[in-house]
Amino acid sequence: MAVDADDGGRGRGGPEPEAIRFFGTSWLAHDRGYPARRIAVSFGSLAATVAACLVLRFAYQGLESANVGGFVGWLVVVMFGVCGAIAFRHTWDGYLRRPADADRDDSLRGAMTIGFIGSLAAYFLRSLKEAPGESLRRREYEKSRAARSRPSND
Repeated sequence: MAVDADDGGRGRGGPEPEAIRFFGTSWLAHDRGYPARRIAVSFGSLAATVAACLVLRFAYQGLESANVGGFVGWLVVVMFGVCGAIAFRHTWDGYLRRPADADRDDSLRGAMTIGFIGSLAAYFLRSLKEAPGESLRRREYEKSRAARSRPSND
């Protein structure tokens, strides 16, 4: 029996689905505890988002206690708001399509770090619908299976 290079040496042939963090490949058939994992991931990401907001609130209270002034306080709020929106959009888009430009991703690393609450919120909202990134991986997997099943013109 010939072993296909795409199957990791297991001898089944054909492309293998890409694993998703916390879900493995259970997203493919929604088996092996997929619903429970979705619930756990949703609650976990919501808890992480709330905890991150509390940490930022304590940091803001520290700025108020230090009497840094109204301008600096507003600057911090606007910075976290804008960076959070950028991080949310970038994370959400990452669940829908692969990044086209790796250099752009590297240039957004600072904004993504500052706006981490946006990334956590995007992860939470996406986990309410599916495993984050599931639709992208499903499209890619079905496309590779269709390409494999087509007869070659060699």
